[in-house]
Amino acid sequence: QVQLEQSGGGLVQAGGSLRLSCAASGRTFRNAAVAWFRQPPGKERSFVAAIARTGGYTYYDDTVKGRFIISTDNAKNTAFLQMNSLKSEDTAVYYCAYGQRVIQSSLGRPTAYDYWGQGTQVIVSS
Repeated sequence: QVQLEQSGGGLVQAGGSLRLSCAASGRTFRNAAVAWFRQPPGKERSFVAAIARTGGYTYYDDTVKGRFIISTDNAKNTAFLQMNSLKSEDTAVYYCAYGQRVIQSSLGRPTAYDYWGQGTQVIVSS
């Protein structure tokens, strides 16, 4: 069993930065895929970024590429999403996700992940 506790988020002006954190208990991030998804109001949950289970390769949705950075601190068993140059369209509830059997082609699929954080609201004002 894995529990993911999210922190960070809040209200920020367009162009600003925020960092989201996702602390895991029960298992480590080693040999697991870690991802961030987001769900804007009235829309479906969509992929933001992921770190693959092996090799540490990172993947980003085109809408955040060059602005967001996903990382993990294995010593602290915590994943991060650094969000820079935020835009109003980044407004959403953000979720971290953990999966032990996620293959590369499934990194962007919410159904591939086993555990989820509680979600944290990010509001970007223009």
